[in-house]
Amino acid sequence: MTAKMAAPMSNVDEIRDRVILGEFGVKNVHTTDYPGNYPGYDDTWDFEKFKKNFRIEIISSDENTLEFDMIGIDAAIANAFRRILLAEVPTMAIEKVFIYNNTSIIQDEILAHRLGLVPIKADPRLFEYRNSEDQEGTEIDTIQLQLKVKCTRNPRAPKDSSDPKELYLNHMIYSGDIKWLPIGNQADVFADAKIGPVHGDILLAQVRPGQELDIVMHCVKGIGRKVAKVVNSRLDTCSREVLRHDDLKSLVKLGRVRDHFIFSVESTGILPPDVLVTEAINVLMSKCQKFLTELEATEMD
Repeated sequence: MTAKMAAPMSNVDEIRDRVILGEFGVKNVHTTDYPGNYPGYDDTWDFEKFKKNFRIEIISSDENTLEFDMIGIDAAIANAFRRILLAEVPTMAIEKVFIYNNTSIIQDEILAHRLGLVPIKADPRLFEYRNSEDQEGTEIDTIQLQLKVKCTRNPRAPKDSSDPKELYLNHMIYSGDIKWLPIGNQADVFADAKIGPVHGDILLAQVRPGQELDIVMHCVKGIGRKVAKVVNSRLDTCSREVLRHDDLKSLVKLGRVRDHFIFSVESTGILPPDVLVTEAINVLMSKCQKFLTELEATEMD
């Protein structure tokens, strides 16, 4: 009698604790933290219980990459945190491109788009959001950069050479050619910040003698979509290839711990990954506070 009763309880434990990976879908992803969800289990959400079970384990960390496990939290909260990391942590990026001269073969629009993708090393927490109606910008909300390069012939090039690297000077324009032009007192305030492109080896254009670029760029604070890429998910990619084989699919059961989430946060180099995580938590807390405020206002009405 005891053995017969143990089997269904074990099945319930599995459903409560595991997300099941099926051949064509994922099962049991819904939250269970409410009373009466499973008979015989008190799944009422409790703050003290949450504090006891919730933890973050840092697996690896360096200048641009942070991998950690978030354990003991609902999938919806983990997903909200992931989406905030991707799209809602502010950064400084090139927003406006003023092209005074572009005699290269690259169209102005393509060049401006390419410049806008260059990561700029500047801490957004030190700047204010720029007013959308402000065309000039100030030292508290704008970083000004300049790209001014002209290609010329190398007078010391060998006469029989056909290598552009020997024949021309400045024929390859890189992100490292972008220079910071301080506004107001920025030269003193950010003297040690080393504002500029994160990477100096991003190829922007190839030019020939007589061609030049004269461009001024404005970086402003804002939110945009970034890429968080899991390079190595602990050698388990959740592949369900085994389920495609009829002779194996009935012998294998795949699952994941329901409240254990692996985060791999890769920074573009503008902010350290631990700062990105902290800022994402602040955004999530702000969203919760805004929701509670609106909820209280609705109840008062």
